[in-house]
Amino acid sequence: MAAIVESKGVKDKKVLEAIKSIPRHLFMDSSFEDHAYQDKAFPIAADQTISQPYTVAFQTELLELKRGDTVLEIGTGSGYQTAVLCELGAKVYSIERQQELYKKTKLFLRKIGYRPKYLSFGDGYKGLPEYAPFDKIIVTAGAPYVPKALLSQLKVGGRLVIPIGENVQIMTLFIRKSNKEFDKHEFGDFRFVPLLEDKN
Repeated sequence: MAAIVESKGVKDKKVLEAIKSIPRHLFMDSSFEDHAYQDKAFPIAADQTISQPYTVAFQTELLELKRGDTVLEIGTGSGYQTAVLCELGAKVYSIERQQELYKKTKLFLRKIGYRPKYLSFGDGYKGLPEYAPFDKIIVTAGAPYVPKALLSQLKVGGRLVIPIGENVQIMTLFIRKSNKEFDKHEFGDFRFVPLLEDKN
């Protein structure tokens, strides 16, 4: 599977090694296990999906992770992306909007030996201000706009990777240059489940 991801343009050897070393089938429903090492997204609980390995690797590569970086992940999901971040030595703080997934994944990650710093059930649009600022932020669902809270929780020099759009998203990277200035880079079309916002 790592070879497929590499053939599509991911070059970071540490990211490829993480993809290679994590048993993706463990994160999937048993009915899809036979297809776990295909480069495809598959359904998981709560009408969500596990992203295709290329997408996980592509987003992770854009983060330019260093061991010890504090990373805010929006959308814990199955925990697969969380595991990749942990494998790369990140201190991961993750938020999941679906309570069913939050409970299941929190237990599962611990069971297989991955220990993020903090898992939260809540609204990803709000981030985790009590643990900010973060070196890196990754959003694993399609956001119709960039939440201001996430930009504000990024360190100067930090990187935010977020797919922006409704039906089709544009993978977007923001690099914080100063308190008020961000560089923006776009990397083509992707498809994600929508990032849900708590309207209450």
